[in-house]
Amino acid sequence: MPTLLTPVAPAPAPVRWLGRCVDWAVIAIGATMALMVFVNVALHLVHLDLAWVTEFGELLMVWVTFLGGACAAQRGAHMTITEFIDKLEAPRRRWADAAVQGLCLFMLLVLVRYGWNLVGGNWGNQLTVLQWPMAIQYMGMAVGCSLMAVFVAWDLWQVLRGVPREQRYPSDH
Repeated sequence: MPTLLTPVAPAPAPVRWLGRCVDWAVIAIGATMALMVFVNVALHLVHLDLAWVTEFGELLMVWVTFLGGACAAQRGAHMTITEFIDKLEAPRRRWADAAVQGLCLFMLLVLVRYGWNLVGGNWGNQLTVLQWPMAIQYMGMAVGCSLMAVFVAWDLWQVLRGVPREQRYPSDH
């Protein structure tokens, strides 16, 4: 039976569940954005405009961008340049993969910390048209990076346990 979502490697139930929630959130946000743009374009044909669509679309774009990054992180689908790392023998490749994932995790944790600080500092600022707290828009980055950190941490754990990439990301091959 064909599946709508790209398969992911075996993981503990909470990681799988979290991944599926992120996948469906990205699908729902993308569908909402497409519908909003269609309706607004159709309204332009009769010289009407929904001012809030642009601002809400920007908010959703931030969310779908960072949640999409989390979807890619759970599948190992972010762009990589592996010319050098692929030439390493298995044990060294494992440690090189661990170092790369460790650096990625460190950077994500920095983004998580500053992202949540940005959210906390913007509850008093409002979006111009929607009049919602600006923190909601900034929260997309904080949530997305937090989710990416979970998936990268899981992958790092797998690397350190010696699970090769072919098993961690079966859709690669």
